[in-house]
Amino acid sequence: MVTGAGFPAEFSDLLSRAGRRLLDGDHPLAGALADPRRRFLQAGDLVDPRKAARLRVLLESEVGPTLEPIDRPIPPESIWEMTEDYAETLPKTTRAGTVYFDDAREPGARAAARIGLARMLRSDSFHRFAERLAGRPLAKKHGIQLLRYGPGDYAGPHNDHHPGEPKARHGYVDIHLSLASPTVEHQWLVHARAGHFSEIVSVAGPAIVTAYRLPFWHYTTPLAARPGRERQAVRWVLLGTFLFADAA
Repeated sequence: MVTGAGFPAEFSDLLSRAGRRLLDGDHPLAGALADPRRRFLQAGDLVDPRKAARLRVLLESEVGPTLEPIDRPIPPESIWEMTEDYAETLPKTTRAGTVYFDDAREPGARAAARIGLARMLRSDSFHRFAERLAGRPLAKKHGIQLLRYGPGDYAGPHNDHHPGEPKARHGYVDIHLSLASPTVEHQWLVHARAGHFSEIVSVAGPAIVTAYRLPFWHYTTPLAARPGRERQAVRWVLLGTFLFADAA
């Protein structure tokens, strides 16, 4: 159960009835990413929305003031250093806030540890949840991250391919839990199918799970607030990155 003021020790304590069924392997999404042709899925009924809302407020009060900004704008040279028509290239651009967990001394990492977030993201049940969606064994150790999107924050087109990393170059799995405030008007995840950015889903719900079999092309549109509610509109994203066990 979720008790006290912090995050539960196990991710399973956030799950709804449908989420617990998935954890037991008894859900239509179990093994959904085992097919390499399927790169993405989204579900809004796997996490208890009431628990998610309480934890979103906790993140805002305890971790929000410690976030490090990510600000990667479009480089001017992407236009003015072009030498051929239609030969433009665009690196990943993004704007958001984050916590860097690789240094436990950072204020954000300390705040996340104090409220139990880091422990939950490294829990056995979060790993098992990822394995259920992946439909295959995943490496025991996995990476974690925390992002916060406010009005206008976004992530530009990117594919999350890491050819320089032997353990990730043939693919891996990301699991995201989005906790959006009710003051968010919209934020969309656009992803490629058959070579075109033709698919779009909302990631602005109170407790949305998205899962990615990477690499593939996708981007997140700028977060839009409801009129007059710009100061309260946020979307927190809790992330886990999982290598395949046979690549670890």
